[in-house]
Amino acid sequence: MNAITTPADWATDQEVRWCPGCGDYAILKAVQRTMPEIGTPPEKTVFVSGIGCSSRFPYYMETYGFHTIHGRAPAIATGVKLANPELDVWIITGDGDGLSIGGNHMLHLLRRNLDCQVLLFNNEIYGLTKGQYSPTSRTGTRSPSTPFGSVDRPANPCSFALGAGARFIARTIDTAQKAMPEILKRAHAHKGTSFVEIFQNCIVYNDGVFDAFTDKKAAADHQLHCEHGKPLLFANGTKGLAFDEATMTVSVVDIREGDTAKVMVHDETNRIMAQLLIDMPFGPFPMALGVIWCSPAATFDVAVVEQNAAASAGKSADLDALLRKGQSWEIAAKDFHAV
Repeated sequence: MNAITTPADWATDQEVRWCPGCGDYAILKAVQRTMPEIGTPPEKTVFVSGIGCSSRFPYYMETYGFHTIHGRAPAIATGVKLANPELDVWIITGDGDGLSIGGNHMLHLLRRNLDCQVLLFNNEIYGLTKGQYSPTSRTGTRSPSTPFGSVDRPANPCSFALGAGARFIARTIDTAQKAMPEILKRAHAHKGTSFVEIFQNCIVYNDGVFDAFTDKKAAADHQLHCEHGKPLLFANGTKGLAFDEATMTVSVVDIREGDTAKVMVHDETNRIMAQLLIDMPFGPFPMALGVIWCSPAATFDVAVVEQNAAASAGKSADLDALLRKGQSWEIAAKDFHAV
């Protein structure tokens, strides 16, 4: 039976060092508050990060951890999980770390479906390296590396994850202290790679970039909280999403007198619905939050463990025989010549 822990048991004695007002503080607190409810003991938990502001995370969690190299957290985490499948593995990454140099590693982690949780902090900028535009930065973003405005089309993290074969995708906001713990618990309960995009405000280099839907005054009208089996409503229930089968598109409809007959009911197991919710352009449509897609499948770590067990069944380890197997040779004493 696991020992009962408190949030304080998950906090280290290290000084938390992010810019004052950074959204990372809120995410850290939400994770530390949620871990006792999840129930896995700290000594069986590992946080793995790459490079970036978010990647300081392992220093602040009283667990095992690896602060690895740029973009390679998924590769290190895979090794950790395969070496000890009993460990609870969490990957902390950012939009730059996880989707630029780490895009290849992220893709293979998602398609393999390793049993782990990925928390991708998306602030649409490179914060640690002083504000250059990132893969998720919007077209027109001015930064030290794009002084005239970015001409790139931004990557959509959740769309990338879905295309790569992720089986669990969710979205939340750094300040959503009530919603985030529930999403973290859902992500942990899912067996396989859970991908959670967290909109995180960079107060120094990209302050307020998400205000259009995160500001308290805008939240009700511009946030759509997806709950499995419930109508896709927002704006305090006065608006909803409807699907047009003829055009295979989604539209916003006004709700009159509680009539929700035309409104779609969220089905987190429906991949087409997940794609529609993820790709809705913000502005005409609200920002979809919550668990968007969940469809469990066999995990990579279980398959590897089972394969290794089958391959080694009935065999005993002989290191000497292994070293001498294949292209090895013996040099006899007579073959030595004095120099």
